[in-house]
Amino acid sequence: MAIPVSELQKPSPSNIVELFQLELNTTMHSISQIYYFHNGTNTNNNSNIIFDNNEYTRMPIEAEGFEYNGKQTPRPTLKISNILGTITTILLTLPQGLEGAKVTRIRTLMRYIDNVNFTGGEILLENGSNLLLENGSAIDMESGINPFGTPDPTATFDEQIFLIDRKQAENRAEVVFELAASSDVHGVRLPKRQVLPDDFPGIGTFFS
Repeated sequence: MAIPVSELQKPSPSNIVELFQLELNTTMHSISQIYYFHNGTNTNNNSNIIFDNNEYTRMPIEAEGFEYNGKQTPRPTLKISNILGTITTILLTLPQGLEGAKVTRIRTLMRYIDNVNFTGGEILLENGSNLLLENGSAIDMESGINPFGTPDPTATFDEQIFLIDRKQAENRAEVVFELAASSDVHGVRLPKRQVLPDDFPGIGTFFS
């Protein structure tokens, strides 16, 4: 079930869950593996998030530039915290780097994440306050049931898929990658639209 974009304006930002998948492939990286991350906000006790039975590790991430402006394909940037050395560790195992790895950005709502997320602790907002139900009551975190709604792994906004084009910067604090559409990375140009006689019957017809 695709969530309509209009829903992005309805809930508070605390109800939106942003997830990322980093996928390596044997052709480019000599290994087939998927890393799961989430951006670290709107979570219970700074923990991981389970969505569609996949565990997304909390990792402060800033994603920018995904919006399409109607003129050219976006080239987003992905800034990932490197304080724990996680990204550097991955890079050290890949002599050719992460170029060509697939990045999938998934956005859903709190009410659709798996029940297992609600088995203890608290859900905190970015300002440190507790997240409450719409009626103002506290959330029962011991029930093992999502109090916001019914989990649904198909309930997402349109997935955004890009490839890592290059590493912009790397230091002890963060690593920044520039992303691109697959057609841009591989130098493929999309064909221009052809005008065929079936579209415009008058084409190719000469009048005396």
